[in-house]
Amino acid sequence: MINEFEMTDLGVMKYFLGIQVKQSKGEIFISQEKYTEDLLKKFHMENYAKLFRSLVGSLIYLTNTLPDIVQAVSIISRFMNEPSQLHFAAAKRVVRYLQGTKKIGIKYVKENESKLIGYSNSDWGGSLDDRKSTSG
Repeated sequence: MINEFEMTDLGVMKYFLGIQVKQSKGEIFISQEKYTEDLLKKFHMENYAKLFRSLVGSLIYLTNTLPDIVQAVSIISRFMNEPSQLHFAAAKRVVRYLQGTKKIGIKYVKENESKLIGYSNSDWGGSLDDRKSTSG
């Protein structure tokens, strides 16, 4: 690419779109520790509906590197138009969870043999609110 386009080599990537990247021999670790810290500082819970939407949007972005919060954030995001105190409390609970897990991320390790494995699960109506699948 350097032969075709004018480029500058800035060295090993450390940040990309708010995602921290740590590279070492044979593995890449991505996390959003700084973004999580900024999120925790940002939300003082003043403007309720607008704040709820902004908080949920930030939580959705965090699901890039934290698949363990995907289901909770997905359910919370269903109430973006008319959030109640209960929905806001659920979103705050996810933020409290983030406080203790901000160093968690996803590690990609180079292996000699590549295997693609996929899992799927569907509960066909696990949500009592709208009968949509919530487990897989």
